[in-house]
Amino acid sequence: MKPFDTPPQDIVSLHDYRRYAAKILPANAWHYIDGASADELTAQHNQHAFSRFHLKQRVLNGVTKVDTKVRLLTEDHAFPLLLAPVAYQKLAHPSGEVGVMQAAAAQDIGYVLSTLASTLLGEVIKYKASNSAWFQLYIQPQWSQTLQLIEQAEMAGYSALVITVDAPINGLRNREQRVGFCLPDGIAAVNIQGGNQPSSLEACLAVAPTWQTIEKIISATKLPVILKGISCVEDARLAKQLHLSGIVVSNHGGRVLDSTAPSINTLRAIREEVGQEMTVLLDSGIRRGTDVVKALALGANAVMIGRPMMYALATAGPLGVAHMLRILKDEIQMTMALCGCENVGKISGDILHDY
Repeated sequence: MKPFDTPPQDIVSLHDYRRYAAKILPANAWHYIDGASADELTAQHNQHAFSRFHLKQRVLNGVTKVDTKVRLLTEDHAFPLLLAPVAYQKLAHPSGEVGVMQAAAAQDIGYVLSTLASTLLGEVIKYKASNSAWFQLYIQPQWSQTLQLIEQAEMAGYSALVITVDAPINGLRNREQRVGFCLPDGIAAVNIQGGNQPSSLEACLAVAPTWQTIEKIISATKLPVILKGISCVEDARLAKQLHLSGIVVSNHGGRVLDSTAPSINTLRAIREEVGQEMTVLLDSGIRRGTDVVKALALGANAVMIGRPMMYALATAGPLGVAHMLRILKDEIQMTMALCGCENVGKISGDILHDY
């Protein structure tokens, strides 16, 4: 099956895009995008965990319109959504990161570009409109290369730095191993060409970043710094001590360490630990507008969308991503209206049942 020029009419949810992507993508790309670590328990639980939280529907609530605007860092966002940093987006569609940025701009949704993008970071940001553009940083083995990436992001106009800290080594990607995953010709991490990459577990651990590395980066950049990959209260406490601009509660979509807790299960305790001042985002497992509202009720300021973006890109290119975002935006507004929340500020733990 080939990608569609426009989204098929029977796609009415984010789950539908996964069904189409499985038929369109070659096995090499499909198992990289859809797969996770080891037995993929965490990836499965990330989605299923949302079902244990139950929304309160409020009737006769008088809501006539819904305001979804939020403020993240110093920026206004039309919806509490960002597209997550996902590597090698040209695996899904030739338009790659440019196509995704175009879709994000069309829907006024923030976009976070991966260090492992298959398009130059300066090229992608040309397609930004009123939406926000942040840069995700994988700390490189050579400090000079890390600084170079930060400087490039600053000069290009990215407005925040999102440092992924939960993947000092690759997860045990059994699905990729079974199909012998390799990047096709013409697809590469074009923003980090050159430099020596560690080739063994010991070599990776020898150059793995620490909390002191994060302190050095904070001192080296003018951009707000967010840590992505916080999944326990202990690390949230250390992040707060560094006076970071924000954190992303995330287990990397289950792609690094299998059997970690679903992100939504750790969110409330992490929010209580860091207080209300810090920006807290959540990713891993979001598939419905109800999921987004539940995340906000448990303490998130916004959420990130990863795999569904890639499924939509594979199915119908940039138009697919824009359509996927429109579906999610409509679901968020519908859920807020039925829960009696006329704006995001009204979303709190009070809209969840206690049982």
